[in-house]
Amino acid sequence: MDLSLKRTGVKEKVVSFIWQHILLVVSIFIMTFGVALCVRSNIGSSVISTIPFVMTLAGEAGKSPGYTIGEYTYIMNFLLVGLQILILRRRFHLIQLCQLIIGFVFGFFLDVNMWLTSALTCDALYSQVGVQLAGCCVLAVGISFEIRCGSVTMPGEGITVAVTKATGMPFPKAKIIVDTSLVAIAVILGYIFFGGWQWHVVGIGTLIAMVFVGAAVKFIDPHMEWFSRLLYIRPGFRRYIYGLARYIYSHFK
Repeated sequence: MDLSLKRTGVKEKVVSFIWQHILLVVSIFIMTFGVALCVRSNIGSSVISTIPFVMTLAGEAGKSPGYTIGEYTYIMNFLLVGLQILILRRRFHLIQLCQLIIGFVFGFFLDVNMWLTSALTCDALYSQVGVQLAGCCVLAVGISFEIRCGSVTMPGEGITVAVTKATGMPFPKAKIIVDTSLVAIAVILGYIFFGGWQWHVVGIGTLIAMVFVGAAVKFIDPHMEWFSRLLYIRPGFRRYIYGLARYIYSHFK
């Protein structure tokens, strides 16, 4: 093979990898914005944030280390990856350690979006439900984007995959078990730290998120082909931003 052609192929793969993960970062930002809205609804956060949320509240009450919800998310993701290693053992692929990086980015953006939504207060039931549904919709869009990026899974999804591989259980059933376990742990932590069920952490909003997000992803995903086309754009380095801007303009004008 001609050396120049080989270099062009390597350059193309590098550009593709970088672009794929830029869009993945965008997807994670969107997901965490949705999670932050669910937390701000004050009627129950999304499943993945229930444990970090209750631990953060315990920290604010002086009953646990005073970490942010994003920092507790780092810790939880680290534990989830460790649990995957224990479950899969030799079948755990080292590339899946990259889940720790994705989990770190998720936690960082969650803190950013909690700050961005800090002025949002929900006192009336209609505003609480509205913010919760909005958060679920935004989260569903982010998940659809993340799936299409086709990179390493989030630790919360990774543990479900590990359970599926280890037991032969269908993925949807394993997902229900994992989500229910996370919520149950959050409820138990609420009793340990506060002596009762923390309804603003695990409440009707959590149930809405568990049911609504999956349905929203199924509804939204068929309309996301434009994101797949965006993912596979192959402009050169100099034309990258110009090509992206032209595509977005032509698609939405």
